[in-house]
Amino acid sequence: MNTAALYHRPESEFCYLYKDGSVHVRLRTAKDDIQSVKLIYADPYKWASSGVGNADNTNSTNYWVYETKKMKKLLSDETSDFYQTEVTVPTKRMDYVFVVEDQKGKKFVYTDKGVLPYKKSLLKSKYAAFRLPYFHQVDAYHAPSWVRDMVWYQIFPERFANGDTSNDPEKVKDWSDQAPDRQDFYGGDLQGVLDHLDHLVDLGVNGIYFCPIFKSPTNHKYDTEDYLEIDPHFGTKELFKTLVEEAHKRGLKVMLDAVFNHIGDTSPFWQDVLQNQEHSKYAAWFHVNSWPVVGDEDPDNFENSTNLTFDTFAFTPHMPKLNTANPEVQAHLLHIAEYWIREFDIDAWRLDVADEVDHQFWKKFRTTCDAAKKDFYILGEVWHSSQPWLNGDEFSAVMNYAYTGAISDFFVKRKISMPQMISAINDQLMLYRKETSTVMFNCLDSHDTPRFLTECKEDKNLFKQVEAFTYLNPGSPCIYYGDEVGLTGGMDPDCRRPMIWDEDKQDKDLYAFFKDLVAFRKENAELLADGTMDWCVVSESNGVLQLERKLGKKRLIGTFNTGKKAVDGDLKGVLLSNRAKIDGKHVTIKPKGFVISRG
Repeated sequence: MNTAALYHRPESEFCYLYKDGSVHVRLRTAKDDIQSVKLIYADPYKWASSGVGNADNTNSTNYWVYETKKMKKLLSDETSDFYQTEVTVPTKRMDYVFVVEDQKGKKFVYTDKGVLPYKKSLLKSKYAAFRLPYFHQVDAYHAPSWVRDMVWYQIFPERFANGDTSNDPEKVKDWSDQAPDRQDFYGGDLQGVLDHLDHLVDLGVNGIYFCPIFKSPTNHKYDTEDYLEIDPHFGTKELFKTLVEEAHKRGLKVMLDAVFNHIGDTSPFWQDVLQNQEHSKYAAWFHVNSWPVVGDEDPDNFENSTNLTFDTFAFTPHMPKLNTANPEVQAHLLHIAEYWIREFDIDAWRLDVADEVDHQFWKKFRTTCDAAKKDFYILGEVWHSSQPWLNGDEFSAVMNYAYTGAISDFFVKRKISMPQMISAINDQLMLYRKETSTVMFNCLDSHDTPRFLTECKEDKNLFKQVEAFTYLNPGSPCIYYGDEVGLTGGMDPDCRRPMIWDEDKQDKDLYAFFKDLVAFRKENAELLADGTMDWCVVSESNGVLQLERKLGKKRLIGTFNTGKKAVDGDLKGVLLSNRAKIDGKHVTIKPKGFVISRG
């Protein structure tokens, strides 16, 4: 047995409080290396005597009274197997070790001090046990329960709909012009969103994720000028309040986008720094490495952007980085976070460039949001492994790009094999607590990526197949505005084309598909959140991939043909399909087709 591959860490994704006082315990081993794992656990103070002894009991021997629970192999990646079990200890304290049996039947005890030869006396003495000293529910990860049922809809406000031409910027482009340049304006606004809320209701989604709506000179608004004002080209606070109220009436949650890593160079704080330099009362609000700093009025200073004298987002001089360790900056940003919750009743914040902001600030941000509204959802933009932000005291979830990237890399780009995709998905699931995975934000495209239909080279059958596979996985899926009617586009700014409202130009078949997919997701929300994952069929020879999601007696089976020839099989209770011929139980699935069934 490869003992060096054994890994466990208390109070992490390997051991955490779950529901109703239960604890999830995981162990990582080398792949296909062991025969079984048992968890040995009990209250650390649960001792008994093995003999009567004399009057003062000096001849008796005390031993630890433990319980045994067999662990089940949950998932595997390319190099490791992950075992898990769920236990409950009424006294809310737990010591534990693992008894690991290799393929030859030899047993070892994995403890907090490493791997030891198996001895029953070792277990009775509770030597070097891992420990959960006390189950503090306040320290547990608490996912907002409503997010488990969500299908989000992302809106880039400047390109969704122009509902009020009176607030248009100068020289707006014609809405039918599907070739946006980086600095173009089309006149989209909040009234346009309000006018089309019923489109979202008809589609079936139950949450809106807005890209920034705060005052800014650009069309994207990620260079904020004033966080406490709606951009005048989008509307007013009164209009936004009405929009939130009307969304809530229709069962739609509202998530706003906050950019707290940096600010726009037109903000009064940065302008004061440019004017007064190191004497500015806001000098400490930013990361200035040397004085003087110069603004855009001296473009020669930015000929080589790596020579900037202050820190920015990337090397963009128009986005100076905020010093979130500064108490005044913290107070200002935390006031903003609370203001939009208390005054406008928003349900969630999405945090831009979240991984470049210090953890201490995010912990305060979380406390502020939780105090303002119960079950508030905090979503961080983190493109890589995100455990440091997902321990329950910062974010609820992150934009799950690593997860959906693996899906795209196999189905669309063919950069990885089927087993490699499965390994990557399983590895991502094992990075986080189960509750975390259920509320992750799964998007196949966004304002920061090419349109997914374009990534699929406008192959709508492939597009449907990948969407269906994604909706079968844990996490909250998101539709980027226009995907449902066939909107295409390459990398930014092309992915930010105006929404297609001309019904003659909308793809009605694709819209119907998304309606069915969203309805399927919502109808099976509990199973898809809590159900186990089982890769039933993984066949690179004919391209068949079959995934089962199971919860109790309920199950869903997704069968996907990623090969070049039609495949046959027997399935019952078909719920969704594309490019599939169904004759009773017999099903024929063409290439790029799929079937989701009950069995």
